Amino acid sequence: MRKEAIEIGEKLRERRRLLGIKQPELAFLSGVSPRTIQQVENGRGNPSLETLFQLADPLGLRLELILKEPQKPADQ
Repeated sequence: MRKEAIEIGEKLRERRRLLGIKQPELAFLSGVSPRTIQQVENGRGNPSLETLFQLADPLGLRLELILKEPQKPADQ
């Protein structure tokens, strides 16, 4: 698994859980299958930008925040 894919999946999962949304509900709201959501959250698969847009919208996220790499402290 690629590190970037894992980080994107973790961001989406964290936001979904913060909002109290279960995967089936996100599937309904986004039009993305529950299986695809599971794969994205687990860092598997290769979601298209369209899929990421579809997932980001009901979670109230902007795509650039999902794709942005976390900032590392200056001393690292």
